[in-house]
Amino acid sequence: MGWKNALSVIVGLLGALAAGWALWVLESGRDGLSFEDRVIEGTPVRVIRPAENDGPAPAVVVAHGFAGAKELMEPFAVSLARAGYVTLSFDFEGHGSHPLPLPGMILGPGGAAERLIAQLGGMVEAARGLSGTTGEVAVLGHSMATDLIAKAVRDGLAVDATVAVSLFSPDVTATSPPNMLIVVGEYERRLTEEALRVTSLTAGQPALEGATYGSFADGTARRTVFSEGVEHVGVLFDPEGLSAAPAWLDAAFGREAAAASPDVRGPALGALFGGLMALAWALAPLLPAARGHPVPIGPTIGAGARLRLLLMLAGGPMVLAPLLAVLAPSGFMPLILGDYLAVHFFCYGALTAAGLALLARRGLRLPAAVWPGTAVVLSGLIAGVAVIAIFAITLDRYAFAFLPGTERLTLMPVLAAALLPWFLTDEWLTRGVPEGREGRGRRLWVYALTKLCFVLSLGIAVALDAERLFFLLIVAPVILVFFVIYGLISQRLAAVSASPVPAAIALSLALAWSIAASFPRLSG
Repeated sequence: MGWKNALSVIVGLLGALAAGWALWVLESGRDGLSFEDRVIEGTPVRVIRPAENDGPAPAVVVAHGFAGAKELMEPFAVSLARAGYVTLSFDFEGHGSHPLPLPGMILGPGGAAERLIAQLGGMVEAARGLSGTTGEVAVLGHSMATDLIAKAVRDGLAVDATVAVSLFSPDVTATSPPNMLIVVGEYERRLTEEALRVTSLTAGQPALEGATYGSFADGTARRTVFSEGVEHVGVLFDPEGLSAAPAWLDAAFGREAAAASPDVRGPALGALFGGLMALAWALAPLLPAARGHPVPIGPTIGAGARLRLLLMLAGGPMVLAPLLAVLAPSGFMPLILGDYLAVHFFCYGALTAAGLALLARRGLRLPAAVWPGTAVVLSGLIAGVAVIAIFAITLDRYAFAFLPGTERLTLMPVLAAALLPWFLTDEWLTRGVPEGREGRGRRLWVYALTKLCFVLSLGIAVALDAERLFFLLIVAPVILVFFVIYGLISQRLAAVSASPVPAAIALSLALAWSIAASFPRLSG
């Protein structure tokens, strides 16, 4: 066994151990709890409660934010259930596994906001009637849901206590919503300021983080908690907020505090996905191998090109792609910004291909590659399907809604076809070595350069059309994380196949699945 094979075995074993430990921790976190998935008024819900009935308990409705799902809110739902509450999490229309799309944009009369507020009210009434509950109901919402909660209470929805995670809403007053705990990530700068401003309405003076103001008896209690070192999504997994929510509701309902630990699953999730990535890296050589000799179609450019040439190849599309994409027609895909991202990726890939072709006509060579025969394409398809299957199942169970229904699944081929040109040209561009240094001194930083340029191009698009494309500011960091994680797989696939094609196919399929499964769905 050569050292490369030995390394693959070691990495694979370590990955299996890490993933196995993580699965044990995550599954153990469900011990002592009862999970029930059902449909109420057409809405998919998940009811979590203590497995042993210690008497009636208040219910807590857990509402996700924009582009979220009930699975993303499970750390809060589980933490509250461990503390003795009965929780009801659900998917808003257009999100997660809800079969109905959003009827329109969130803002505006007659739009999605009014439908979502009505849906929230229905879930509160459903929670009030759950078996094993006292009839008292609290609501916990994240981001968009905090505004929906404030508006619903303003319009007459009766709740007994509130936990607002990443609060923003113009409808919050000194007394409404009642008995409100605000949890904000330390890095959500504007929201930390807003949280203290809202708390100050009750305090009658500049409020302090961690201090309680008002009275639970008359519903005016207010407190702000900052979760250290986290942002808008990380706040949902932070121990401080997960501990503060049950403690606040115990005080609001006059219950004796339960000796329960919060559902801190972040480290286990990191170990799970890190272990799965290590397994994928170790198993990549088992894929069908390309046959034949590499066909040189060029000294190599790509990662071996001079810096000025690299900057031109990466920077030209970075500027031109958003200029073209914002002019393209929209509305041909029922996903918020799904159509725009498809066009942006396609334009970026086409522009990069044009640059590579122009340089090839001028006598510069492209990196050597194997012709994309059956084995090469099959490798990409197998890798893509395997990555989707593994991550879709684990993400859907422990972190996010990632098993799309038929209405979403049919969008994936269109997205994958639009993404493929960019992944093909980018893989080709980043896999070269300097002439005369084949096999030595690969310039791996070029891979990071092209990904940074792509994310910056999304920023340019937002600057060109901020009103329509603002959601890209939320999507861009997620795409960057995708590039970092799957970049390890693409590097391995390129090494074992001597071709950019398998990695491009696998990454196109994986990202297309991610977009189709997670982006909010709009009515046609």
